[in-house]
Amino acid sequence: MSKARLEAFSDGVLAIVITIMVLELVPPHGSTLEDLRPLVPVFGAYVLSFPTLAIWWANHHHLFQAVRVVNGRVLWANMLLLFWLSLVPFFTAWMGDTEFASLPVALYGADLVMAAVAYFFLVRALIPIQSDSTLATAVGSDRKGKLSPLLYVAAVPIAFIAPLVSIGLYVLVAAIWIVPDTRIERAMTH
Repeated sequence: MSKARLEAFSDGVLAIVITIMVLELVPPHGSTLEDLRPLVPVFGAYVLSFPTLAIWWANHHHLFQAVRVVNGRVLWANMLLLFWLSLVPFFTAWMGDTEFASLPVALYGADLVMAAVAYFFLVRALIPIQSDSTLATAVGSDRKGKLSPLLYVAAVPIAFIAPLVSIGLYVLVAAIWIVPDTRIERAMTH
């Protein structure tokens, strides 16, 4: 099967997910800076989640640059990833509305853990069906891909003690990935 429909569908879903998230930013009724104060946690949660989703999209895009074909297993693995990413706006809104309370921060992290697991399944479903070893070579040892879920997993229980430390770990993972991962481009040029 061609990968084009999977990529188009995934792009559309992620665009909708980001759109849903921004719709949670409701402007205040007043016109002063003081009127914005209650929105600071909501905006902060959005500022955390937007780059997180952008990184997921960029990695998905890079991944599929090395993909030639997909099959049913890949389609369902991709749907699993999209399912977990589609929950990000819910947990983002909950964190913002509760000013980063422990349970919403922990469940936000649990959602990111599940997205990382789904991404792992997606990569593992893709590698054996490609006609060459470009994808397998590009993925390699995948240090960032292994470290990120561990940081997410660590952040979940920490949220019950120090939610802002968990937020810091989520920011750390984003910082690790904000520099574009060029493994696939390097593998495709060799």
